[in-house]
Amino acid sequence: MHAQAQGVPYPAKPVRVVVSTAAASGADLVARIVLPKLSESFGRQFVVENRPGAGGSIAADMVARAPADGYTLLFGVAGLTITEVLYKKLSYNLEQDFAPVGLVGAAPLMLVVHPSLPVRSVKELIAFAKARPGQILYGSSGNGSSPHLTAELFGMEAAVRLVHVPYKGSPQAVSDLIAGQVTMMFAAPSTFMPHVNAGRLRALAVSSDRRSVAAPKVPTMAEMGMADFKAGTWNGLLAPSGTSPEIIGRLNSELSNAARLPESRERLAKLGMDAVTGPPADFAALIHAEIGKWRKVITASRARVD
Repeated sequence: MHAQAQGVPYPAKPVRVVVSTAAASGADLVARIVLPKLSESFGRQFVVENRPGAGGSIAADMVARAPADGYTLLFGVAGLTITEVLYKKLSYNLEQDFAPVGLVGAAPLMLVVHPSLPVRSVKELIAFAKARPGQILYGSSGNGSSPHLTAELFGMEAAVRLVHVPYKGSPQAVSDLIAGQVTMMFAAPSTFMPHVNAGRLRALAVSSDRRSVAAPKVPTMAEMGMADFKAGTWNGLLAPSGTSPEIIGRLNSELSNAARLPESRERLAKLGMDAVTGPPADFAALIHAEIGKWRKVITASRARVD
């Protein structure tokens, strides 16, 4: 059944998909895996437009203000749920002003340490940190970033006091981690695996409930005794609130089909992502839970943006 938009089968013209990160970023690469499949299945172009900056809020604001007709969509990232709490004067509300369409993929973060730290498991790291409160320095890609807040969440759940050293992006943080200037960090498995394989860093766990396609030998936090510890990144499609359920339903169906194709799964796996799909209600529940989780962490850690 074709979703109807003003009596015309949807889509009757090209669809603009605003990506909240820069060209060639992880989310942009994921968008360019699945959106051409939507172009094929719908017979209309789904055109990527990158609008990075301000924690994804520039792109989100643009889509929130767009007509709810299915022709302007947001390709969002997990960081939007952090931005929702961290930025005080947003012009939109992520839960009220958007209708989630569906997830495309998800990936955990990986916890690694410098090999000079005499720990080979999460349990050993926690014991080591408890004996040395405020002495373990961890790096991140910046204040309020997902790696920063995931490390804060780890400190809260493990009841250890760690010291944050923010950097202007991952490359510099990883460089200092390899040099031993900081001794612990969370980031995407793809960031760390070349260094882990070369012995420059030691992987302890991934922050998801199942092992990562990018690092199948690395245990999960649950396997390491932290059953409730979950954090990571995801990519998904959102429409302005008020978009018709028929359009949302059709987009969800075609998006899920596109992500589940063997070719898509293979290309997502190369980016360290699992293809993860589901109904719009599941995506909405994830967004709600993530906002709640990061609100607790940000309040407790007093994190702020630079």
